[in-house]
Order: sequence, then C-alpha cells, then structure tokens
Amino acid sequence: MTYAGAIDCDLHSAVPGMGALMPYLDDYWREMVSVRALDRLNLSLTSYPQNTPLSCRPDWALDQGRKPGSSLEAMQAHVLNPFRSRYGILNCLYGAQVFHSEDMAAAFCRATNDWICDEWLNRDSRLRASITIAAHNTDLAVAEIERRAGDLRFVQVLMLASGEVTLGRRQLWPIYRLAERLGLAIGIHAGSAYRYAPTAAGWSSYYVEDYIAQSCAFESQLQSMISEGVFAKFPNLKVVAIESGLTWLSGFIWRADKTWKGVRAEVPWVTRAPSEIIRNHVRFTVQPIDAADERDAILRLTDHLKSDELFLFSTDYPHWQFDGDAALPDGLPVPLFRKILCENALATYPRLAKADHALELAE
Repeated sequence: MTYAGAIDCDLHSAVPGMGALMPYLDDYWREMVSVRALDRLNLSLTSYPQNTPLSCRPDWALDQGRKPGSSLEAMQAHVLNPFRSRYGILNCLYGAQVFHSEDMAAAFCRATNDWICDEWLNRDSRLRASITIAAHNTDLAVAEIERRAGDLRFVQVLMLASGEVTLGRRQLWPIYRLAERLGLAIGIHAGSAYRYAPTAAGWSSYYVEDYIAQSCAFESQLQSMISEGVFAKFPNLKVVAIESGLTWLSGFIWRADKTWKGVRAEVPWVTRAPSEIIRNHVRFTVQPIDAADERDAILRLTDHLKSDELFLFSTDYPHWQFDGDAALPDGLPVPLFRKILCENALATYPRLAKADHALELAE
C-alpha cells in the first residue's frame, strides 16, 4: 500500500530559539526578553526533553545541535516528500503555552502563531497548523483564536492534556463554543503545564513514569468533557487526542459505560453512553500505537468501539515512534487503511478543504 495522499495529523514544528520570535513581539515584550534573560532559555516543554531518545528519531536529527523539528527543509525531506503527504498539520509544543504570567503566555503564543504562518505555512502549501493558546486565561485564548480564525490554514486549537483544570470545566466553554462555530477541532496533545503532579499519587522520579502516565491524563480529560456536558452543549465539536496512545481505550470505554449506567442520575445531560459520545466526537492519532501487535490492536479497537472513523494518520515527526516508513502496520484492510490515511481527517477537519478552495479563488 502507498501513503500517497496521506493527511499527517501530528507534525511538530519547533521554535529554534528566542531569536525566531523576536520580530513577532511588540516593543514591550522584546524588552522583557532582554530584561528577564529569556533569550537564554530553551523553552522546550519538560514533557519532551530534548536529549531523550524518544524526542527525536536518530535519522531525523539535525546537525550542529539544532533543535529537532526546527527545519522545514528537513521535515520536507524526512516525511512530507517520502510519504507524499497531501496535508500535514503542525502542532507546535512550546513554553509559550505554560508561562504562569497570562499576559506573557498570550504574547508568546501570538508570536508563535505568526511565526508558524510566515516560516511554515507560507513556504509549503501542504501545511496546516493548530492555533497555539494558553488555556489558563480563557478570554485571551478566545482573542487569539479569533485573531487567527480568518486564515483557514489553521484547522485546530491546541491544548495540553494536563494543565490547571480538567478540560470539561465550564470556564473553558467559550473556547469550545468558538471552535464549534468556526469549524475548528480541539486538539488535546500529550504534555503538561506541570501546575500539579502529573499522577494522582504525586510526583514521579523518572521520565518513563511521566510518559506512561499521559494516558491516564487523557482518560481523565475525556471523562471530564463527557461528564460536564461539553458534547451535549456543543454537538458539532470534534476533539482529537494527539499522541495519546491507543491501548487504554478498550478498558476505559468499558468502565465509562458501566459506571455511567449506574450513576448517570447526577449528570442528566449525558443522555448517551460514553462510548457513543466518543464514537461521534473524538478521534485519535495513531502514533504511538503502543501495542506489541499493532495491526491486531487497531482491528480490535475498531471492533470494540464499533467504528472505523476513530483513527487519524500521523507520523509524530520528529518523535521516535517507528522506524523506516512503518507509520501504519501491514495487513490492514484496504478500506480501513484509506479511512485512517485521509478520509477520517477530512471529516474531522472541515477547514482543510475550505483552505484549498480559498487558495484556488485567490489564484
């Protein structure tokens, strides 16, 4: 099978350094970069330490100590061209999302989105992007989404799996209301703002603990959004769990459905089983598949959740989830392969086709 026409739903464009953002900051924040010595900071998220092997596949590493994912030319050579991708969606994980200062976070998110537009989207017509926001100030997040919404190449709003509150909380609903109205998906990516311990039992000692615990965060966030009534309030909203892994899904669905049947009186707005809500509203990028037999895992989950529309193709570039071109396992039925490769993404991200149409009209 060929990957030609793939829609890669998780590509990581990395800010190479503070200098890249300086042209997009106003005079005050450029001064603050100097005053606060921010130009000396890497500002990579702790969830993805740069020297951890998982954070960059060896053959995708850049020379001269450059940050993995910081070169468009390398991304083109490593994944966009070899996979013959139709589209690639950029998810920029950067410290701008987690500054404690809400004003600073908003300023750097704004600069990051402008940099993505100029240095990535404008230089390769296959690329689309997520709008980077700092979700701990809803008003500022909404303002940034509105500022970028006119550019149809932005197809998603990017949030982290662990922050200050569970994502179903109603203080965040203005973000979801706006996303639904604009046809933007909500992308929840593995990672943490580390406001609190990343496990329910406290702080871990090692990176491996933190990484494995990410699936627990996704379970908590999906259950929060279901229980708080996000999908009842916003029936057209789509949520994409990015780099969440897949193998936890079957157990989670079973427990969620079973428990809901017994205690649903406290959440009367949840009128459908959690499994049905997830089938209708939630999608999952396929990397990492995190199973010994990747083909059987995908087929089993497709059967358990009674849907072939759940999974989206991704390479998770430049993270090291697979070798060679084995982004999907061999032996998948052709109709399911095509669904995962491109059809499910087109249904999840309506702005993909709208952006192409807008570009055609402009030409």
